[in-house]
Amino acid sequence: MFEYDLLVVGSANADLVVGVERRPGAGETVLGSDLALHPGGKGANQAVAAARLGARTALLARVGDDAHGRLLLDSQRAAGVDTSGVLVGGAPTGVALITVDPSGDNSIVVSPGANGRLTPDDIREPSAVALLTSSRAVSTQLEIPLETVEEVVRGLRPGTRFVLNPSPPQPLPADVLAACDPLIVNEHEARVVLGTDAGATPEEWARALLALGPRSVVITLGEEGALVADASGSTRVPAVKVTAVDTTGAGDSFTAALAWRLGAGESLADSAAYAARVGAVAVTRQGAQASFPTAEEVAAV
Repeated sequence: MFEYDLLVVGSANADLVVGVERRPGAGETVLGSDLALHPGGKGANQAVAAARLGARTALLARVGDDAHGRLLLDSQRAAGVDTSGVLVGGAPTGVALITVDPSGDNSIVVSPGANGRLTPDDIREPSAVALLTSSRAVSTQLEIPLETVEEVVRGLRPGTRFVLNPSPPQPLPADVLAACDPLIVNEHEARVVLGTDAGATPEEWARALLALGPRSVVITLGEEGALVADASGSTRVPAVKVTAVDTTGAGDSFTAALAWRLGAGESLADSAAYAARVGAVAVTRQGAQASFPTAEEVAAV
């Protein structure tokens, strides 16, 4: 019996956001809007997104013993996320410095802080093992150490669905790739993971990625939607047409929705179509976690 629909193992950051007319070039200074502070981080974002949709969700992460850490814990609890797996201390809470231009596109620099202190030993603790073995699906990213992600893979219960978004991207070991079902990447991440020129089309990238060992692959394509692929072939999932206000966190909401629906037994294509609607709602609103929709709001799209 699974106690949780989704366990997210990943980062928790304070997002410091400034709106700009255009992003600065090298050596250039531009003026921006007033600074806004939001709870964020790919792991924390995914947990809130899933919980907002109605998934029984837990977060395994590390934050600092500081105001930013308390902000993040409050946000998780308000969304209904189980925070018993969130460790406190060891370093200041991670921070993301984000600029957003008028089109909604963003640029992000992350200072990992406590995220970098989430270690394999933490994953081997009895409380973490209990979370891993009681979750239908487990989602993680690379804003925590890669060796910690490897330990998550080693601790998976048979039948648990493992979802990885390798962001920020880096080459992945074979054992992690083999566990991915799916590996979720954008074009940039696909090229880094492949490490070679794998072709000109998403279908070619998907075939090359599958050859590395994942059971399935999802390639997100922005306004062009997404491509899903497994051993049976590939399918395009169209995007939902909306006017983007802020894309911060949209990919995290997509991944969370996809992981939850896959854990519930839906097909890869149907899960991705649902996730695309979730992401579409998120980009029409400011901020990351504050933009994530409820299931009722997604149903209205």
